[in-house]
Amino acid sequence: MSAFQMMRTTRLQSLQLAAALLCALSAGQVLAQAAAPAAATPAPAAGSGFLPPASANAKVVDSIQVVVNDEVITRNEVAGRLVQVTANMKARNAQIPDTATMERQVLEAMIVERAQLQLAKEMGVKVDDRTLDATIGRIAENQKLSVQDMRNQMEKEGMPFSQFREDIRNEIMMQRLREHEVDSKVQVSEAEIDTYMAAAKAAAADRIEVDIAQILVRVPENASPEQIAARAARAEEVMRQLRTGADFARMASTYSDAPDALKGGEIGWRDADRLPPNFSAELRKIEPGQVTPILKTNVGFHILKLAGKRSLASETDKAIVEQTRARHILIKVTPTMTEGEVKRKLLEIKEKMANNAGTFEELARLHSQDGSASKGGDLGWLYPGDTVPEFETAMNALKPGETSDIVQSPFGFHLIQVVERKSEDVTQQKERNVARQVLRDRKMQEAMEDWMRQVRDRAYVEFREEQ
Repeated sequence: MSAFQMMRTTRLQSLQLAAALLCALSAGQVLAQAAAPAAATPAPAAGSGFLPPASANAKVVDSIQVVVNDEVITRNEVAGRLVQVTANMKARNAQIPDTATMERQVLEAMIVERAQLQLAKEMGVKVDDRTLDATIGRIAENQKLSVQDMRNQMEKEGMPFSQFREDIRNEIMMQRLREHEVDSKVQVSEAEIDTYMAAAKAAAADRIEVDIAQILVRVPENASPEQIAARAARAEEVMRQLRTGADFARMASTYSDAPDALKGGEIGWRDADRLPPNFSAELRKIEPGQVTPILKTNVGFHILKLAGKRSLASETDKAIVEQTRARHILIKVTPTMTEGEVKRKLLEIKEKMANNAGTFEELARLHSQDGSASKGGDLGWLYPGDTVPEFETAMNALKPGETSDIVQSPFGFHLIQVVERKSEDVTQQKERNVARQVLRDRKMQEAMEDWMRQVRDRAYVEFREEQ
């Protein structure tokens, strides 16, 4: 593999992970993860960045509340999570269900979380301290604090920093597990993209974005006809109460089995085209404030409330990208060649070019320690982001025909020459990428819910009566 091939960046995945974790720590997100209930990450208290645990000085005799496979969840753990969630809902002025319902929802979220963590460990998913430290650093930076300041604030408010670290480690583990078990298995074919784009073009004037909430009555995997009938009856009872004026948010908090239940079922704004087709079709038939009929999926029975609707722009902006054709000579520091010797060698090469003692291509073939050497250092046409930042910044500062001074990158020291530049209209490619992501989002939503249900249903769960 050439050094250039190694340069191609993979920063997007780490940024997406950081964004997911930062969202998990922001207000209103304790149980709002789209893929799964959040780990035991501290929810912010009103007026401060973190929430202290309940009554740190109280002496409570702990006991087992539920067994999940070969691990236990204690009553103190559940009580601590209840304090977090309750404070979070109060901070958002959300309607809080009765104590029994709240405990049931929180406990179910903890069971699913524990089952996912156990599966992650069984599959050998690990998070090293370096990755963990980097993630915590990004979290602190997002809150405009140093890691030490964040640690001091948390411990002052009663949250041990060691617990916080393990919560974040668990969240990363679950994220990696979901990527392996769900994300990597969702595929979108070129034929599906073609079909979607043709339909989208015909319906461009009808594109809308919808603000929705949901109530989900989940059906267990491999459910018997009797179980399905019982869950259908529960959904019908929810619908009956909604038709007689019951508040949707309170009904969601009480009856919904979805991770967003304690947010009143609130999902937020979504492109209607990114929702399952039967959801989108029914939402287009109703007005804000109304609810859909009961919708059946392989996960269970859904009732959606349309809170708002707005049009989306139908035209795609032109996407013009400047490409650069470049070549380079790379020499690496080795045990037998110091940094100073590498720089002197490159200066000699550049002087030869200036004295017409050799062309860039000839000297690259002779001296470059890169897979492109046989091609005279030619890297071909490069898009923005194709190379590491140090290389790209130096390359972008050159005019066609110019050769750079010595440039250092993680791969060694370079001389860079720009051959030519051109602008390319990648609008069609951009449209296909958008279509691919829309179709992937549709499949991901259903696949994630189905996978979560399977993990929960396959876990051995035993509830213990309070002694």
